[in-house]
This record gives sequence, structure tokens and C-alpha cells, in this order.
Amino acid sequence: MRLVTTTSIEAGAVLAKPIYNEKGQVLLNEGITLKESLIRRLKDLGISYIFIKEDGTEDIEYYGSISDTKRLEAIQTISSTFQEIQSVSNLTGSFVVDKASKRLSDIIRSLLTEIKEKKELLNLLSDAFTHDNYIFIHSLNVTLYSLAIGMELKLTAKELEILGLGAIYHDIGKLKVPLEILLKPEKLTDHEFEAIKKHAEDGFEILRKVHTIPLLVAHCAYQHHERMNGSGYPRGLLGPDIHYFGKIIAVADVFDAVTSNRVYRKAMLPSEALEILYAGSGALFDQKVIEAFRLAVAIYPVGLSVVLNDGRKGIVCGQNTGLGDRPIIRVMEYHGEKVTPYEIDLKQELNVIIISCDTTFN
Repeated sequence: MRLVTTTSIEAGAVLAKPIYNEKGQVLLNEGITLKESLIRRLKDLGISYIFIKEDGTEDIEYYGSISDTKRLEAIQTISSTFQEIQSVSNLTGSFVVDKASKRLSDIIRSLLTEIKEKKELLNLLSDAFTHDNYIFIHSLNVTLYSLAIGMELKLTAKELEILGLGAIYHDIGKLKVPLEILLKPEKLTDHEFEAIKKHAEDGFEILRKVHTIPLLVAHCAYQHHERMNGSGYPRGLLGPDIHYFGKIIAVADVFDAVTSNRVYRKAMLPSEALEILYAGSGALFDQKVIEAFRLAVAIYPVGLSVVLNDGRKGIVCGQNTGLGDRPIIRVMEYHGEKVTPYEIDLKQELNVIIISCDTTFN
């Protein structure tokens, strides 16, 4: 199977993995031939990438970082909690968070168990689930990325649980932002941007009143848009004044945001997103957190077509734990000529590097 973008796919491609909705129902099954109408539907649903069947890649398999069952349980719990908070007239929502905190803590512990048992690099780019509210999916993804970073940094089990709750709730304040602003495809006005920025403070106000969760969870919501050089918001904190969990969630938040399809821009590849993080290393983001992220997350997902610095082109067919940017490649071409497929391990071939990626359908 090969990973391609829904913006480049053409009619006639055969789907290699099913597409699910947030209830676990199959929207499109494996093996279906994609027609123009189905391709338009995938784009409308916000699906950025899909797996297709292609000669020479039949045995390349992608396995989710967490089980579909656990992912669906987490999304549904986050969704129901946030929707209940939103329905509260004064939107304090604290008592709703209070009721949900145990359920969410249980989910975080089970997510940690699955990540530890699989002992694989985290890869969420290819998990084809749809949902009608981006915040729910984003909250889960940021939680998973944050936990992966935290595990790489050797945080304790208790610290990971607090970090996970902080990540799940980091955008809870956005429930107060009007949808027409959140979903606006054009550039925001200064007034609209100020309304967006207020979500960090609103999230803090909701969470700090919940006595069943640590106050640090509220500070995660408060600080995830702060930046090391003081250019962030809402308080313009400098690096030493930002809690470590806020620094972790900041990296996870930006990475998931730019690798997700949004109404105002197309999704980036993980490798492109990592470049953004490194460009801000030290000034915007904590360098140690970025390094931990690079080691814990699959920067080049299985099924992705890549071009190497020596003229070879191939498809990522495996990962090396702890080396997210040095995968195993099945070589398919050399300087544009087809070759008998063979595999190289970039963990061993240190003079070979990936210089570009290709997610277009051809």
C-alpha cells in the first residue's frame, strides 16, 4: 500500500484501508474503487491522506499506533464531555469536567499501556477517522503526541497522567469561540484573532475551579501558546517561566495543527512540520522537547514515497524505534528507471538521507 493525498488522487485508485467515522462505522471499505464522487466526499470529510493499493507494495502494511477501539472510545469521551460543557448556559463547565476527569484519566492510562506495549514510533497521520468537530480529534492527537514526548523524556507515570489531562483539555477554552471564527477560511481580523487568543485564559478559568484535577492541568491550557522568547500569549512568558508540560503541549499542538487539513490551508507532511519546529527551536520551542519528539514520532510514515540523495526513490516500509527520521526504505527506482525492489535501512546507511517526499497519485 502507498500513502497519497486526497487532493491528488484520481478516479480508479483502489482503497487499501477503510475510512471510519467517529462512531466506528465504516464509511468506505478496503478494496473499493474510488470514483470522482467518492473522492470529493473524502475531501469534504476532511480526510487528508489515504492508503491505496499499488503494484510492488502489496505486503507493506500500516498498523495504527493505538487500536481503533481505544481511539474511538477516547474520541467519544472527549466529544461527549466537551459537548456537555458547551451546553452549560454560563459555560463554567467545571462540574462537567469534574465528572469526566476519572473517565479521561482511565483513558490516558489505557492509551499509555497501548503505546508502551507496541513499542513503536507514534504515527497518527494515516489514521483515517472523520469527525464533524476538529477540536475533538485534535485534542486526542495532541494528547498522544504529548504522551509520546513525555515517555521519551522519562516522565513518571503520575506526571504522564497529569500531562495527558492537560493535553486533552488544552483547547477547552475554544468552546467559547464562535464557530464562524474558528472555521473562517480567510485571514482573521485583529478582533477575531483576539477572540481566538482568549481561549487559553478561558480554558484556565474553567479548569482551575475543578478540585478533582491538579491545578497544573489548568496551567497546561493557560500556557500552551506561550513561546520561549516571550512572543506567545496570553501572558508573554519567557522560557524559564513556562512549565515543562506547557512546552511539551506547545510542540504537540503545532505539529498536529499543521499536519491536519484545515479550512484555510492544506495539511503538511510530518517532515515539513518537523522543519517548522526546528526553525523555532530555542526561540519558540524547547530544543529538548523537539528532540524527544523526533525520536518518538514517525516523521516518515509507512507507505510514504520518498526521494533519496543518491537518486533512488522508494517507499517507507518500516520504522526504527527511537529514530523517527531514519526509516526502512523499499527502493523502486534509480534515477527515474524502475529497478527490482530491494530494501535499505537508513539506520545503517548513514550517508543516505531523504531529500523529499511524494504523496501525489501517479
